[in-house]
Amino acid sequence: MSNTLKSLFLLDPDTIYLNHGSFGACPKVIFDSLTSWQKRLEEDPVKLLEFDVIDHIENSREALSKYIHCHKDDIVFFPNPTTALNTIIKSLDLQPDDEILTTNHEYGALDRTWNFICKKKGSKYIKKNIKLPLKSKIDFINTFKDGITKKTKVIFLSHITSATGLIFPVEEICKIARDNQIFCIIDGAHVPGHIPLNISELNPDIYTGACHKWMCAPKGTSFLYAKKNIQNDIDPLVVSWGYESEFPSHSQFLDYHQWQGTNDPSAYLTVPSVIKFLKENDWTNISNICHNTNLEAREKINSFLKQKPISSDEFIGQMSSIEIQCKDPMALRKKLYNDHNIQVPIYKWGDKTFLRISIQAYNSMEDVEKLILALDKI
Repeated sequence: MSNTLKSLFLLDPDTIYLNHGSFGACPKVIFDSLTSWQKRLEEDPVKLLEFDVIDHIENSREALSKYIHCHKDDIVFFPNPTTALNTIIKSLDLQPDDEILTTNHEYGALDRTWNFICKKKGSKYIKKNIKLPLKSKIDFINTFKDGITKKTKVIFLSHITSATGLIFPVEEICKIARDNQIFCIIDGAHVPGHIPLNISELNPDIYTGACHKWMCAPKGTSFLYAKKNIQNDIDPLVVSWGYESEFPSHSQFLDYHQWQGTNDPSAYLTVPSVIKFLKENDWTNISNICHNTNLEAREKINSFLKQKPISSDEFIGQMSSIEIQCKDPMALRKKLYNDHNIQVPIYKWGDKTFLRISIQAYNSMEDVEKLILALDKI
């Protein structure tokens, strides 16, 4: 990508930033929108938080619902997918020996959430082992289906995995869940702005996504989608003014989860500006270019490290996890940053160590080549 696109962002120009997947990066124009809303909030906090915020939030929900293809009243904003999914997981009517079927590729914070609730309920968190290299969708689907039993109450799956950076065949798994009358929860933290998302077509019971990652919204902008027929079964994570509201709206779901006291809603209110930015800059085309750059980059890095790809290309978007032989991942990560100004995650996953690159609009193959040179020197 060109330096012109990099200049749209607030990132340090001296840092090679190959870690968009962790916390995203916010363009200048979107950050200006954030501070504009924060300024309006401080100019008259009561007006914004008591009189106007519901209408502004609705505008944001409407803009986002069109972008991800669902009804605006079926989504509420949360600061991150982990908080959103804690709300769902703690509301489930789990019984002793109920099984939650998942994979060994899920996000660590959510593994911990499920382990926490299963200890309380006596339920079982079953991690189906999806072996690497992952060669085909059929291999994944058949392996995962083998984990379904009569006790399977919930299917929980990442749309794009965090540690391994793989796009799982969620559409097929959602259908399997519906066919077997199994409650289906999809963690799409890395999806919006990364690959096309049509929630109506996927038709899960629950879907959550982060806008602050690949959509480039301000930090702390995420959403929770819940199918309409289950919305009234979801308890508020924090009981506040929306519970037994003095001024109830048409939706208990919105009241329970949208009205949480003195939260700064500014990040949520930027969503229409975020989507406008993506459209004006032809972000679909940029994502396709980044995808192709990522495929080239992972091939070069794998070749340099003498490693084989962990999957076929069909599972890859704008992130790639590449196995690396390394005794101290954090030491290597710090050395890359301190000595070479390269920001890239390196971490343990099971018995493997991965280096994960993210390719966003501000990245180029030159960044990847500098990473390879730095690794070569180290």
